[in-house]
Formats: sequence, structure tokens, C-alpha cells
Amino acid sequence: MGGKTGLNPANQGSNQSVRHLIFILGDQLDRQSAVLEKFNPGEDLIFMAEVRGESTHVWSHKARTTLFLSAMRHFAQDMEGEGRRVDYIRLDTPGNTQSLVGELERAVMRHQPAKVIFLEPGEYRVRNEITSLLTKLRRPHEEVVDRHFLCSREEFARHAQGRKQLRMEYFYRPMREKHRILMDGNKPAGGSWNYDAENRASFGRDGPGMLPAPIAFQPDAITREVIELVQKNFAKNPGETDSFDWPVTPLQAEKAVDDFIRNRLPWFGAYQDAMWAGEPWLYHSRISAALNLKLISPLTICQKAEDAWRNGDAPLAAVEGFIRQILGWREYVRGIYWLHMPGYLNLNGLGANAPLPGFFWTGETKMACLRDAISQTLKLGYAHHIQRLMVTGLFNLLFGVNPKEVHAWYLAGYVDAVEWVELPNTLGMSQYADGGIMASKPYAATGKYIQRMGNHCRNCQYKPENSVGTDACPFTTLYWDFLDRHEGLLSKNPRMILQVKNLARLSESQRQEIRLQAGRIRLEMAVDNPISGDA
Repeated sequence: MGGKTGLNPANQGSNQSVRHLIFILGDQLDRQSAVLEKFNPGEDLIFMAEVRGESTHVWSHKARTTLFLSAMRHFAQDMEGEGRRVDYIRLDTPGNTQSLVGELERAVMRHQPAKVIFLEPGEYRVRNEITSLLTKLRRPHEEVVDRHFLCSREEFARHAQGRKQLRMEYFYRPMREKHRILMDGNKPAGGSWNYDAENRASFGRDGPGMLPAPIAFQPDAITREVIELVQKNFAKNPGETDSFDWPVTPLQAEKAVDDFIRNRLPWFGAYQDAMWAGEPWLYHSRISAALNLKLISPLTICQKAEDAWRNGDAPLAAVEGFIRQILGWREYVRGIYWLHMPGYLNLNGLGANAPLPGFFWTGETKMACLRDAISQTLKLGYAHHIQRLMVTGLFNLLFGVNPKEVHAWYLAGYVDAVEWVELPNTLGMSQYADGGIMASKPYAATGKYIQRMGNHCRNCQYKPENSVGTDACPFTTLYWDFLDRHEGLLSKNPRMILQVKNLARLSESQRQEIRLQAGRIRLEMAVDNPISGDA
């Protein structure tokens, strides 16, 4: 990879016999990976490839591409430092086919390994492409279970067998028991499994006050080289890299976790659902990207968080809420993904077919909450979970955007986005496109929810209490329009009965006025999407 990074040329090891070609993907950077367990430095070879196709499969944010490539290069350098041979194809290596399977095929032809070994990929498409290629080449191969996860795909399938509903809570509890996290003997710490009711506070009128800035990691020589490469090769892609400061190594990931636990975890629980204009981080962790690239173990994170509670450094409600996201939700979402793919990608239970409004790629909208969340996403490649679920996600749900387009935007826009975690969160939790496999009801709300959880409405021209008129909040208008359009379906959902009853209180003339207002909103927002097909 050139002198700047210290990595050897791409064809390193090509003149030596290869027993096992170990194919490692960009989100498999676990230094304790199962595929490295029996690595023989004299016979085996690690193969990695940077390819354009993985940044143009969706219109990937520049910071997302930078994170992957920088973390990959640091991983490869570490492997060589430990005496392992590495064949690393750079984005600008001559002859790069710019596709994963194209480069894997070339590597197999170059090295003629006795066997190809790879860790189970996190994306169905990638797994299918790899296994199809190796079958076509009649090359012996082995797919290794990814021990980074705390619940295997087979274990989750057993959990799901025979259940009519797969609710996260009833998966989370046995995970706590299995891994002995927040347990006092056979009982949950503090006497309760879940403290979610204590984790829904807003900041109040005066806001969050002084916030502890999260630890930042200034780009080193490898990252600066990658930034330059990304700017050159993906100039048209969304986002920017000027403020790139994400952890790209295990040591940095560990520092990020420790910084969060020490400075923000005590307040994370209470304020995890709160928002505040111009404050992207608040009390959130900033570790999901490092976690999803496997720079740090989820079990290690959970244990560190539990230690903070047992040492008296963080309240139980905050620690439990944080651990639930990792030990519960993250593992549950992965299980849902593999249980239902490939069909899950095409689910559209609400028949939503509107195109994604173009302002999602510019941030140019009059709605203050959306403008803040989208502009922040385009700048940083980051928004916290309530901005994703109850601002951008809520708008798309109410507007009726095709869930595949919503999925593509989230997968493209966030540095922590890998499909196994992003797709179910988007199609299931956010857009209710899976018809209730994940969520027991659509997360539909008016602009009053956004007003309650932050300060965006104070400086917005729209009024969340109004559903019609020139100052009507589009969220509120579209909420009532959403209930009106799906009244028949939603009336069958026990958790939506109250909302449907509230709709029934509106007269037909009021409903018609809302329909007309919603129609005007849709016409105003029918802006061309800027995706050109080639980033």
C-alpha cells in the first residue's frame, strides 16, 4: 500500500505457497477473529480489498468510506506487524476490478490456495456473492461463525422457533442470564429487567447546559492519506471529511468507550431520547461505528458499563438502558435480519411508494428539526437514535416514502451503517414496512412529540399544534393523513386503538381539509433526488 502507510505491496506473498487464503471484509476488523485462530504465518495469507463498488452500491457518505478504509488499513498494518502475510488491494492498485468478488477471484487465481476461509459476512448480498463465486470456481472454502456477536444466527433461530411474535424484551432477558450481565444471582440487578420508563426525560426550557465534549481522534498519516483518496475518488458523494475524528483502531475504540462511561453514561439514560438544536452528541456514546467494524467487543463494553454502576459511578437506569441497546437490541436486530433475509429487503407492509424528497441530500428544508438532523448527518455522518427514528424516520413514515429508498439513505449516510443492523431498524422499527415483525405498532406521532423532546419548534415557522393552515406543522398534518390513509389497517392493532379513536372524532370536512393540506405538502416537496447513479 505504499510507503506512507508502511504496508507491503498488494502482491506480497504471491510467490509462496498458500494453504489458507483468509478473506477479511471491511467490517470484520476483530483482532481476535475466529478466522485468525489457527493462522500459520508460513502457509496462510490474509486477503483484503478496497473496492469502489462498496461505496457506490449506495451513495456512501465520504466519512463512512473514510472510516472503513482507514480502519482496514490500520488492521492490515497491525497484522503485518504481528508477522502475518497480507495481500492488500488498494482502491488505486493497478488492475483493481473495483468489486469484492472480482478482487477475490483475482486473489484466488494469483495465490491458488488450498482453501479460502472467510468469516460469515454481515450482509446477505455479500455472503451470496462470495459463496457463489467460490462454488463457481470449485474452490474449497469454509465460512466461520463470527464470535464477535453474543448470539449466533442459529441460536436466534432456535429462540424464534414457534413464537408468534419476536419482541426484543423476551430475547434480552435470557441474554442477560446467559452472559451474567447486570445479574444478582438469578435475579436482575435492582429487581427489574428494564428501566426504560426512567429514560425518557427532555432537557426542559433551559436546555442541557455545558456538555462534556466526546473524545476526538485527529487523523494520523494513514487516515489523512485515505481522506485524500476519498476526496479524489468520491468527490460527488454526499458529506464531508473536514471534521473526521472517529476511532479507527482498537486502542482508540477502547478510549472512546472509557470516555463515554466516565463523562456521559451517568446522564445517558435520562436524556437518551432528548434533542437540542446544534448539539449532535449530547450524552450519546459515539462508539457504534467502532463496534460495528468490530474494533471492540460488545461484551467488553457491557462489562465496563456494569462496573461503572457497581462502583457507584453511574445510576442503574442509565447503565441498564445502555446495555439493553447492545446486549439486547443489537443482537436482536441481527437475528431478525438473518431470519428474514433476503425477502425482508422487499417488504412494504404499508404500500409506501413516494420518492425520497431531494432535501434529504441537501438539508434545505424549512422544518427546523429536519434541517438540523439532515444537515448534521451530511456533515458528520451521524445522528443519534431519536433523530433517526422520530425525526427523519418519522417524516418518511408519515410522508409514505418507499422503504427501500429510506433504507438506501440511512445505509449511505451514517458512518456506523452496516446492512444487518441498519435494514431492520429502518424497515421494521422506523417504517413499519415489515408489518409488525419487529415493532408492535407504527411509531407515528405529531410535531408535538418533537416539541416535547427538544427546542427545534421554538425557531421554526411551523406550529406543531396546527394541522391545517399556512403555519401547520407538516409532521402534524401528515400524522393525521397517515391515520386517515391507513385507518382500516391500524384499527386492527390494539396499540393504535386510541389514536384511531382520536381520528374518528374529526368530522369529514376536517379530514378533507387535512387531505388537501397533505397533498399540498407533497407537491411542495416533490423535488428531484440528486443521486446520479455514479458517485
